[in-house]
Amino acid sequence: MLNIRSTFLAISAIVFSSFVNADSLTVENPFVREVPPGSPATAAFMQLYNQSDAPVRLIKAQNSITDYTELHDHVVINEVMQMRQVDAIEVPARGEVQLAPGGLHLMLIGLDQPVKEGDTLTFNLIFDNGDVLEFEAPVRPVMPMHHSSSSE
Repeated sequence: MLNIRSTFLAISAIVFSSFVNADSLTVENPFVREVPPGSPATAAFMQLYNQSDAPVRLIKAQNSITDYTELHDHVVINEVMQMRQVDAIEVPARGEVQLAPGGLHLMLIGLDQPVKEGDTLTFNLIFDNGDVLEFEAPVRPVMPMHHSSSSE
């Protein structure tokens, strides 16, 4: 397992950037959500841009620390928000798609080590047209929820 990850990292080694381009597809502002030690999964978010005249579909994702990366979305069923795996994420022609908390995202499943702020993960996004985007994404902490307080 470690050899596969080491090979993946060696092959995928690129200079970190918050803007990555592979022909007409770009990734901007990628990040991975920090999780507490022992958490089995985390999520990755970004903006995907397609500058071509044809739509493309993200069909697979790989990362440097887990064996499984699934494409996910959140849906409301019976007034309850649920996470669901999807087969693909379409990026429209001359358009964009947001992978963001509460919506589409990459789910990194099977963490065997903690991911913490300051770490950087390597990704490959594989599209139905054969394009592969390779990039690195920093790990960011979860932003705290701000609750308003009122006095009576």
